[in-house]
Amino acid sequence: MTAKRKPESTGRRFVKVCHILDQHDHNPSRLVPILQAVQEEYRYLPQEVLTYVATALGVSPARVFGVATFYAHFTILPKGKHLVRLCDGTACHVKDSVPILRALQKRLGVDDRRKTTEDMLFTVETVACLGACGLAPVVVIDDQVYGQQTPESAVKLVETLITQEAQ
Repeated sequence: MTAKRKPESTGRRFVKVCHILDQHDHNPSRLVPILQAVQEEYRYLPQEVLTYVATALGVSPARVFGVATFYAHFTILPKGKHLVRLCDGTACHVKDSVPILRALQKRLGVDDRRKTTEDMLFTVETVACLGACGLAPVVVIDDQVYGQQTPESAVKLVETLITQEAQ
């Protein structure tokens, strides 16, 4: 017979969130930087964390959720370990970024609706502009910029990460 685990107390479960709130003096006017720090920690904004932040700041959960869903920088959906961003700004689009996106999606088994692989290893997103138009088309993987990509070269970048993860 195995012993039942006691549920974690709220304090232990949200210890990192508590630390972030302490750093911002539980100040509701610091909601955006608080959410930025929380997202940095979790890689997204879990609903239960948003509710906890609202309670800790003494504001409505609707306000916190509204901020989290208003700004494009925030995400309420879990992201994979590796974030693959493909620029679809004008310069990249003209230089055929769409075939690169489709090749990455096909290789990873994702699409426009389901952007994260089932194993939570990759998330593929498009962005309006990465500010590297001279390198178009551009793919950014985990903050590393790769310019002048083709469908084949982009898939090769992902293949390299898959091989590294398997080791």
